[in-house]
Amino acid sequence: MLSDRDRTKLDPSDDRAFYDAPRFVTHADDAFLARLTALYDSVTSPGDRVFDAMGSWVSHLPDTDYDRVVGHGLNEAELAENDVLDEWFVRDFNADPSLPLDDAAFDAVCCALSVQYLQYPSDVFAAFARVLGPGGVLVVSFTDRMFPTKAVRAWRNASMDGRAELVAGYCREVGLAVETVVRERPGGDPFYAVVARHAPSDG
Repeated sequence: MLSDRDRTKLDPSDDRAFYDAPRFVTHADDAFLARLTALYDSVTSPGDRVFDAMGSWVSHLPDTDYDRVVGHGLNEAELAENDVLDEWFVRDFNADPSLPLDDAAFDAVCCALSVQYLQYPSDVFAAFARVLGPGGVLVVSFTDRMFPTKAVRAWRNASMDGRAELVAGYCREVGLAVETVVRERPGGDPFYAVVARHAPSDG
């Protein structure tokens, strides 16, 4: 969906170097994070297999007995501190958008506060769709905060509603059905989330 110009960043240097130093902070206020946990709780169930993409030291998942939680991010130290994860891996999606995960291996994919940095979202969302099982859910959440030098031009220049349309478009482009677009302000930070579904199997 993005043109070459849309993909550009103010800082084109290696993303891995930018994220090399751990940042043990959250990137939204407490009300946003509580709303995100509640949203995850409403679309997942005990026993689900969850992939937390573009994550960090906190996953914001509810206290639920999931079968398996796999994490991904750009900083090894942050991921190692995330005690929700059963396993994790480091990968720069802007250099390699593939996932070392099996087809239909997850019931839910979560991507919180990070989608604005994707230069090739179509490829990454196609990978999300591939690892989701039939009927599986994708939740992509964001607010108006970002590292502006690392966010892509299309994101920087869009309104919040325009950003929601971008994310919904990324989902539809890879065959995921957009179920809900949440637009709320539970606290100081606006809470936006796109919830999409993998088509259920015919059986």
